[in-house]
Amino acid sequence: MNATESDVIVETELGRVVGWRMRELMRAGYPEGSARQLAERVEIDLHRAADLLKTGCPPETALRILL
Repeated sequence: MNATESDVIVETELGRVVGWRMRELMRAGYPEGSARQLAERVEIDLHRAADLLKTGCPPETALRILL
């Protein structure tokens, strides 16, 4: 496998992870734009992001806290 093939595999895997994170965040209650921002920042804990909404934090406030 050469470097180009390796890059494609990594990008594809990262894309799948970001897509999954985005779907989970939207299911938790984040609007699409906010979910995309959070999903792309893979260092942000997905459970913490969902828990903020579960405890009554508005999505806009949760986004500011997490970013």
